[in-house]
Order: sequence, then C-alpha cells, then structure tokens
Amino acid sequence: MATILMSTQGTHGDVLPFIRLGGALRQAGHEVTLFTHAPFGDRVARAGLEFVPVDTVSGYERHMADTTALIGSRDLSWNALFRRHGLFEQLAWEVRQMADRHRPGDTVLIGRHTSTFSVRFAAELLGAPSVWVALSPSQMMLVGMAVHSCRTQLAPGMDAVRRELGLAAVTDWRSWFKEVGLELGLWPEWFDEAGPRTPRRVVRTGFVVPDEDPGEGLPAGAEALLAERPVLLTGGTSRMQDRRFYEAAVEGCAGRPVMLVARHADLVPDPLPDGMTWFRRLPFRDVVPRVAALVHHGGIGTLTRALAAGVPQVMLADTVDRPDNAARLSRLGLATWLPSSSWNRDEISAAVAEAADDTGYGERCRKTVGALDPAAGLAEACARIELLLEPATGLPA
Repeated sequence: MATILMSTQGTHGDVLPFIRLGGALRQAGHEVTLFTHAPFGDRVARAGLEFVPVDTVSGYERHMADTTALIGSRDLSWNALFRRHGLFEQLAWEVRQMADRHRPGDTVLIGRHTSTFSVRFAAELLGAPSVWVALSPSQMMLVGMAVHSCRTQLAPGMDAVRRELGLAAVTDWRSWFKEVGLELGLWPEWFDEAGPRTPRRVVRTGFVVPDEDPGEGLPAGAEALLAERPVLLTGGTSRMQDRRFYEAAVEGCAGRPVMLVARHADLVPDPLPDGMTWFRRLPFRDVVPRVAALVHHGGIGTLTRALAAGVPQVMLADTVDRPDNAARLSRLGLATWLPSSSWNRDEISAAVAEAADDTGYGERCRKTVGALDPAAGLAEACARIELLLEPATGLPA
C-alpha cells in the first residue's frame, strides 16, 4: 500500500477525473489524499479519499469568476490573479501539507499538468516521484505559454515560495517543466493522431469518464422527456464559455424537444422555447444513451460520454481546450464543429437536424475508433502510476 497525494484545481472537468482516478487507486489498495476546492469535499469523501480543501466555498466562487473574466480579457495577468487570491501563500501551504503526509520511499505525487506547481515543488523537496496528468491534448500545448508566464510574471512569487521551502530558484523554466517523472495523457492514441501530436514522452492511457455521484438519479419530469428522444444541450458545469453560447444554442435547437443542462440559472435564456426544459444537473451516464443528439461546448468529458454511448454530437467550441477537441473529432467525421463565427440559428439548426437524424453514427463511431472502454484507460493510468513504486514495493510490471 502506497501513499498517493493528488492535487488539482479548476472546474468540474478538472476535478472529477482526479476523483475517479483517485478512487481507482484507492480500490487498488493505496491511501489517497486529494487536495482540491472546498465544494468538492462531499464528492471526494464519497469516493473514499482523504480530502484537503485548498480554499473555502466562497473563495472558490470568487476565484473561478475572476479566472473566467481573465481568460476572456486582453489583460492576461496571471501574477495579479495569484496575488488577489493568495495563491502563492496557498502554494507554500499545500507543499507543507504534502510534506506532512509524505512517507519516504512509498509516496507518489500527482497533479494536473502544467498548473499544479505544488506537486512539482513537493517532489523536489521530498525526493518523491511525481506525475502530471493532462486531461486533453491541448493542455500539453500550453507548456510554452506556462513557461512564458513564469518567466515574465510569476517567477518572483514562485522563487519567493521556493526560498521559503528551502529550494533554489528556477533558472530555466522550460527545462523545469520537463523534469516531471511521468506525464500521463488521458486520451487514446487515435485521438492524439487526429490533431497536432503531443510529445513522445507523454504516455497516453485512454479516456477516463468521470462517473456521476452514486446518489444522483433522474429528476422529476425527465423520464417523460426522454421518451421523446430529445436533444441534450449543455455548456458544462462552469461559466467558462462565451456568453452567447446558450442564447445561440437555444435559438438553433428551437422547435424540437430539448433537455437543457446548466448549473447557473442566469446563463439560461428566459423564456425558453416550447418543448425545452431546463435542469441544473442530470446523470449523464443514464441520460446520454437515450437522447437523439448532444449539443455541447466541447469539453473532453462530455465528448467522451457521447462517443461511449454512440450519440451524434454538435460542438459549439470556443475557449480553452475545446476548439482543439472539436477539431479532432470533426476531422474523424465524429462530430460537427461550429466555431463562434457560425453561431447563428440557421447553421446550428441544420447541424442539429443532421445529427439527430444520423442513425448510423454509433456504427460509424465503432468502425472509426473501435470499442471505447473508459475503464481500460483508467486501469492503464493506475498501472503506470504504480510502476513508479515498483522499486520500493515490489509491485509487478
């Protein structure tokens, strides 16, 4: 049994795969601790992991609102964001918490690729193996941007934290980002080949679909709507999308039965067209296989769910990793991608109609990418992590 210390920050799409991965490592017999945002505490506990909150619920909401505004701004000042939210202090605190839980020779540190500095700092401090997990190929492509941000904005704050921890200043950030022990990419080889290739050092394990909360069932009225084979429309769980997303998608889907999923009520157009019903959340594992088509923002978890269910998808992808995800599936003929320049009623309506009528999508998907088994990707990721412990624990290769 090993000690696994994991850290991730961001939206549900950044946190839920880590909960799933941590749960699998726990089932393999390891003690797993997850450092993440306060609102995910109950979810982490139900997965059987030790939970260390890195913030408060209100602090998380402020941080995410600020990050969303920053990504859409021309004034991309990560240094200002770090200082406004005390992230340098949080970083030092998190490394100390990891040091307190460290068992020499029997600990692995795992963090979200490029952004989880605590894992890399702790690995240097403790001499423990470290893993960076990328959730989509484009995260690998952000290394250059991260290097630039560290060089031009974050270096003074980062070096101050390192001095406080007894670590030397980083002199070459580009090399530093490559010194992680293992880089895992949670997508299959065929997805990597469908766009710009990620570095050869990255171990691609396959998609990992985050399961819903075990207690989450169908809300009232959902069963009757599913009998109509509706379109499922969602922009994900965060506010991190173009404000026009829901307005354009709702207009383009008007005239057909639609289940609209959005956690934030103020993003939902009011009134909605006849036949369209809003839900704050739905258990996608149960719902997606029963809809005619999925219209979404291009998030990796959502597109994976659609692929696994063999459900046609229209992607209105515009920010962060989503355009790259959409372009890859579009090249394979497994999705229609409409960039923001095509977000008008006629183009969206035509794409949704074609997707909803595509009865051969599932078979075409199987022929193109084969059987999609998210459990296999999860098992491969766990096996690769456990190999880092082999010298100390005698785990088989």
